[in-house]
Amino acid sequence: MSDRLPPIPDPQLTPAQRAAAQELASGPRGKLAGPFVPLLRSPELMARVQKVGEFLRFESGLPDRIKELAILIVARHWDQPYEWSFHLPLALKAGVAREAAEAIAEGRRPRMLDADEAAAWSLLTELLDLRQVGDEAYAAALDAFGEAGVVELIAFGGYYGFLAMVMNAARTPTEPAEIPLKR
Repeated sequence: MSDRLPPIPDPQLTPAQRAAAQELASGPRGKLAGPFVPLLRSPELMARVQKVGEFLRFESGLPDRIKELAILIVARHWDQPYEWSFHLPLALKAGVAREAAEAIAEGRRPRMLDADEAAAWSLLTELLDLRQVGDEAYAAALDAFGEAGVVELIAFGGYYGFLAMVMNAARTPTEPAEIPLKR
């Protein structure tokens, strides 16, 4: 399958696209890649969306291990290979167990999760699969992360779900992952 929205050659960038790309590249991401390549077609949207992602990834009060676990859960839900392959090494480095990543790649609940990981898993999978969250999952997430953390965890689901939809529609190419998503 071919990339439907590949990188725009530099000479073809509009001033708004150029400014949005430079703003993103000057931040913690360091370069325009992944979902931001297709999003650059709407530079104002990209500029606003990337700020949400910048907050979630680099400033959220959630532990990095939980952030990356959340991203893997969402990437699996949407069968999104770019997000999966990009965030898998970050997740493993942040402390997500390899066994957990393998289980998620296979579409199943990991057997051994710490209490906060289990709370994140339940909240996100219920929300993604059932479109609602039961009292038990909500209470566990609230206990593990507090109200702000619960809201931020939900935001991870929405934000990375949005990016997954953009890249799935655009057919954004990716490199193979060490632990591939199983279809």
